[in-house]
Amino acid sequence: MNDQSQPSDFRRSRFLLFLGVGALLYLIAFLVAERLVYVTGHSNPIFKIDTESEQEFDWVILGASHAMPLDFDGFNQRMRQETGLRIINLAGPGTGPLYNKFVLEHFLRRHATRNVLYATDSFAFNLSQWNEERLTDPKLLARTPYSLPLAINLGRYVVQGRADPRALLDYATGFSKINNSDRLKPDVWEGEAQFDRVFKPSAIADRKRVDYLYPSMSDDAVAVARYLGDFAALRKIVQDHGARMAIIKMPLPAPFYKLLPRETDFDQAMDDVSKAESLIFRDFSQSMIDPRFYSDTDHLNRSGVSTFFSDYLKALLMSPTN
Repeated sequence: MNDQSQPSDFRRSRFLLFLGVGALLYLIAFLVAERLVYVTGHSNPIFKIDTESEQEFDWVILGASHAMPLDFDGFNQRMRQETGLRIINLAGPGTGPLYNKFVLEHFLRRHATRNVLYATDSFAFNLSQWNEERLTDPKLLARTPYSLPLAINLGRYVVQGRADPRALLDYATGFSKINNSDRLKPDVWEGEAQFDRVFKPSAIADRKRVDYLYPSMSDDAVAVARYLGDFAALRKIVQDHGARMAIIKMPLPAPFYKLLPRETDFDQAMDDVSKAESLIFRDFSQSMIDPRFYSDTDHLNRSGVSTFFSDYLKALLMSPTN
């Protein structure tokens, strides 16, 4: 009987050894990938939070990619120098109010701010693509440092039905980081690489961009109400932490702006929110319509950012009410 059990015990031992070696190799791959996140990190909002040594800020900037040029090529540092204010930009590509709430919650665990500037975009209030799906986006997860509190909060979103369980599994195991083919490249968003470019207007490019941001299925009133609710929850977090909030719309070139669907309805919703809660709301969308201020269909280039800051944003940031 003992002779018969020996081969079985041997196979079991080999299997356990195989599992142990596999787990060890995966752990090593996870740790290397995690280290590379810090080596190559740059634009990911969670990375910015986790590597920021300052605790107190005057302004946190949230929003989607239209607000990102305010931090391209060190421009955020220029804003800090010219205003004397401590500013951090946590905007991310294609991120709606749900993802921005997720980012703000993480920021407020170890930091504080007197004000929050939210750069709104109507497209971000229409689809799960810019909200729930951003929490499962492999490109974002591949550049997001691991943090136990962040994992716990992501788990809370899963329980609440606001995040796919696969997002938590991916984040906890580091799957997207380990399998990131661009792991050795700096985390620089494509828009920053063309910061000095002056875009040549193109009706075709404008139409394609708008169709991408506003697909025909994006007229779901239930979805819009859900993301307006997320925006309300974000504002509540700001209020609960004793901070003030200002809402802005970033500048856009005239041809692109004219193609935006239901923009008047969105503007009215933001205006209603600001009046009901005594918030600052500034619509700069048509303040700089000249194409020379843009690097592509709808993002400010270096000249545009400089002009926008000097002529409009600086006064808002330094407003006595803030």
